[in-house]
Amino acid sequence: MAKERRRAVLELLQRPGNARCADCGAPDPDWASYTLGVFICLSCSGIHRNIPQISKVKSVRLDAWDEAQVEFMASHGNEAARATFESKVPSFYYRPTFSDCQLLREQWIRAKYERQEFIIPEKQEPYSAGYREGFLWKRGRDNGQFLSRKFVLTEREGALKYFNKNDAKEPKAVMKIEHLNATFQPAKIGHPHGLQVTYLKDNSTRNIFIYHEDGKEIVDWFNALRAARFHYLQVAFPGASDADLVPKLSRNYLKEGYMEKTGPKQTEGFRKRWFTMDDRRLMYFKDPLDAFARGEVFIGSKESGYTVLEGLPPSTQGHHWLHGITIVTPDRKFLFTCETESDRREWVEAFQKVVDRPMLPQEYAVEAHFKHKP
Repeated sequence: MAKERRRAVLELLQRPGNARCADCGAPDPDWASYTLGVFICLSCSGIHRNIPQISKVKSVRLDAWDEAQVEFMASHGNEAARATFESKVPSFYYRPTFSDCQLLREQWIRAKYERQEFIIPEKQEPYSAGYREGFLWKRGRDNGQFLSRKFVLTEREGALKYFNKNDAKEPKAVMKIEHLNATFQPAKIGHPHGLQVTYLKDNSTRNIFIYHEDGKEIVDWFNALRAARFHYLQVAFPGASDADLVPKLSRNYLKEGYMEKTGPKQTEGFRKRWFTMDDRRLMYFKDPLDAFARGEVFIGSKESGYTVLEGLPPSTQGHHWLHGITIVTPDRKFLFTCETESDRREWVEAFQKVVDRPMLPQEYAVEAHFKHKP
């Protein structure tokens, strides 16, 4: 009898929507919340265990199931839960996947089932109101210490601002929503709630690193920034659909890590630098947590004369790492080396993805700026 019930639960996994985790989309979930009626992956099951008043979990394959639990799972399932618990998710709200950090997945699960934010829209106020202010811990540019700073996000002014002193009249920095990006970087920042915000100043990238002790608070800030960008883009591109705009709200970096580089004359030695590939901008930093990039390389498309090659020109000297990459641009060659072959493979793949993609009209303007940089 117990075997039959377990087999019945396993058969439910074949139904549409049940073959992927209800919360993060990971394939082949083998856990279930028998109080919510959803199939979930091992990673999300750990988060569900932390909200026992809402969700109780079992292994689909290992635990014993009683008749009532099997019937409950059969009458619910992932698609039915989505129709209920995700009925009013705003277009701009970030839906995490299994490759996202623990914090984003945890807050998504809590928002859905515990706080029921997507059933009761009034609960979305903290990130949908168009204005937000509060204190966040911000990493100091020179000393690396995190200090409490007042932040203000205002859609009306199209800006995120922060102030060095609570009573300061003028902000220390004004970051235009138009050029803002935010991405969670817990490992890099050394805090599970660490958020990296980048913006353009004089067409160069600036970084700030922030966190809040409260996970909900920092995820609300993240979604408030996405909401502000969404409303800005709706005005900037009046004919565009939500589906066109959502991928532009915030972006994770294509690739980050250490490589060695040499200068334009290729006569000085190679130096180890931290590289970040942000769309078509390849930036390099002395340290991963630097506020400013030491330099940026624009990577266009193959139609515009950009190529990615494995290896270095035969005469190249001065590099310690053996796995070379050459990026050919219309103006010059950029030479990089990676420590391992798998590193090189990942970087080449990231570069190739960008080179294979045709350039958008606005990207030609960015390319022209790079060419005229002093």
